[in-house]
Amino acid sequence: MNSNVMYFLVGLVLAGLIGAGVWAYQDRQRDGVEISVGRGGVSIERH
Repeated sequence: MNSNVMYFLVGLVLAGLIGAGVWAYQDRQRDGVEISVGRGGVSIERH
């Protein structure tokens, strides 16, 4: 295997791991209260 291909694959795996970590972190931060105002009035949801 060419070293350039190996570096590309390692970079691809690292990018995937970083992306999964960011997604998991943001998903945890969504806990709390969500308030939205629309045509149906005010909606308050607890997550």
